[in-house]
Amino acid sequence: MTRTLVLVRHGQSEWNLKNLFTGWRDPDLTEQGHAEAISAGKKLKAAGLKFDIAFTSVLQRAQKTCQHILDEMAQPKLETIRDQALNERDYGDLSGLNKDDARKKWGEDQVHIWRRSYDVPPPGGESLRDTGARVWPYYLHTIQPHVLRGETVLVAAHGNSLRALIMALEGLSGEEIVKQELATGVPIIYQLNADSTVAGKKVLEG
Repeated sequence: MTRTLVLVRHGQSEWNLKNLFTGWRDPDLTEQGHAEAISAGKKLKAAGLKFDIAFTSVLQRAQKTCQHILDEMAQPKLETIRDQALNERDYGDLSGLNKDDARKKWGEDQVHIWRRSYDVPPPGGESLRDTGARVWPYYLHTIQPHVLRGETVLVAAHGNSLRALIMALEGLSGEEIVKQELATGVPIIYQLNADSTVAGKKVLEG
């Protein structure tokens, strides 16, 4: 039985391009972001995959990425579940600020801690640990059962919500996961064992 889970970070957003903290704000994809999502769909189709169900966040950059992928795979009407549990990490008071301006206001070291520490949240926002506290239970109770039944599942979400999920899937420490960069629009394919541990991983780059 194949148990396949595919994770894809949304394509480049307008605020990625502008170097702004995005979080739960809802900018659209850029032209490049649309192209990245379409490319992800082509790669997954070329890999011979066909999805049984898809999950995404309530934010349009992830939803449009998900739809582009399904369109390219000739599955445009596949059941897709949207839930804010898969939303990007909430950056709180940093949301909407240019990252360089934030460094000028709070200092390089403090902003680096907020961005790259595991358990220190920005003012009014979430740490990566906080993000994991909503992502992981949602995965366990809602997404994982589909995978363990042998379905092929797509999750199109965000850099930090996917980091939180990858951390749990791969058994990484907080220090290890914050060092991982997830490129926009690049699919990660996991094969899972019956006990939900990872049997294999492939990143569809290039």
